[in-house]
Amino acid sequence: MPEGHSIHRLAIQFNDLFAGQTLAARSPQGRFAEGAELIDGLILEEAFAHGKHLFVRFEHGLHLNVHLGIYGAWTFGGDETFAAASSIGAPRTIGERERDSAHTTVDLAEGLLPDPRPSVRLRVVGEHGWADLTGPTVCRVLAENEVADVRATLGPDPLNQDADPQRFYDAASRTRRPIGVVLMDQKVISGVGNIFRAESLFRQGIDPHRPSASLTADQLQSLWVDNRRLLEIGVQLGKIVTTDDLHRPGIALENAWPEHAHYVYHRQGFDCLRCGEKIQMGEMAQRKVYWCPGCQH
Repeated sequence: MPEGHSIHRLAIQFNDLFAGQTLAARSPQGRFAEGAELIDGLILEEAFAHGKHLFVRFEHGLHLNVHLGIYGAWTFGGDETFAAASSIGAPRTIGERERDSAHTTVDLAEGLLPDPRPSVRLRVVGEHGWADLTGPTVCRVLAENEVADVRATLGPDPLNQDADPQRFYDAASRTRRPIGVVLMDQKVISGVGNIFRAESLFRQGIDPHRPSASLTADQLQSLWVDNRRLLEIGVQLGKIVTTDDLHRPGIALENAWPEHAHYVYHRQGFDCLRCGEKIQMGEMAQRKVYWCPGCQH
């Protein structure tokens, strides 16, 4: 499932490519025909993200709300002025790297658009390009008050300027669930997925099995700050890189993925870059969890 940085990159891409434009919308698959009709011919005002939810606000207060889930993806194409990642979402390679190969290029002035795949839930078309949505878990049109209701169920998103980390601190300090489970709970903190969970806990020296309520206030604050920093790097790069310069000497941040990108994620059986102990992998709440027994206590 795409982690929070990918959804924020989607919001940025929608704003860069479509903001202020009147968009055509249709549902080639037919499953979103009524929703597409609601936003067809409306001006896209702004796109924004909250955790793993994308919200695209159109005029008249209507919002397209998409959660990609495990299988969802947006793919993009357009004319020669249309600069964008070709696909964000599934299928992804290990480490959450979006596809950035050249997208389909056509002359929209001639009205030439490639036929959508039968699986396309929604196609939106602007002045210089289009975006196709396939396989989302959630795809719906909401009113302003409904957007507020959805966001109220989500924990604070470290990438949002108005996020209140105290909500995360309070919720995490009240539960005996493992901190590794708490970090994946989107009602406690939004946008953190399996990779950021594993890597931030390693970076802070915290065992993922440790009861959340046993963490100190400083440890919870460090987890919030570090996840925000790592998510910001993800937005910048379009892929998750969590290693510091010290542990990939001579390799720039931009060139670290995939071999030098992570400390513990998918490195089970390899030596820890800090202490030399073997990285461990286990199961936690039906997800793989990774940690170093030497560094994380």
